[in-house]
Amino acid sequence: MSRICIYPKDIARITGKSYRQSLRIHHAIKKVNKKQPHQVVTLEELCAYLGLEKEAVSGMI
Repeated sequence: MSRICIYPKDIARITGKSYRQSLRIHHAIKKVNKKQPHQVVTLEELCAYLGLEKEAVSGMI
């Protein structure tokens, strides 16, 4: 079973952006989805935000 929660380090690895920029993307995803600080970002939310296919991203995590 693969992980479904995404952290800024994962976003940096997937996109090739810096950790700081990935942290901004992580916060933007939370803001768009109206999540509270203790809630996690899921793989589906990341893919929807970045416009990527889930199958392509799930192999990188």
